[in-house]
Amino acid sequence: MSTNKSVKESDWQLFRERVPKWRERYLENVNDEIARIFTSREPTPTEIFWEAKERMDEEAQILVDCLDGHSRSNMRMHLLLMYRHGLIEEADLEEFSDELRERILLMDKEFGH
Repeated sequence: MSTNKSVKESDWQLFRERVPKWRERYLENVNDEIARIFTSREPTPTEIFWEAKERMDEEAQILVDCLDGHSRSNMRMHLLLMYRHGLIEEADLEEFSDELRERILLMDKEFGH
């Protein structure tokens, strides 16, 4: 299967429809984790602040990598990044065509996930 093959219209439309849902679901979990950092009593307030900032910076970069600049031509790479960073799961890929799902999972294997 060629990586240059055009993405099916149905996959592109589904991708565009699902991205906001995936983003919100992911951020709900991330926000909960960051809230737990703030409610921790173990480290000092300074350590809590810097740990939360570091986590938010890491998550911000993941969001930029996964969510900025979507186009039909780079959709596969965005799906792969989302999958590798946990924005989506294999179950989310089940909604797409077999060809696209298989390509994403093969790319993930090739890149050593």
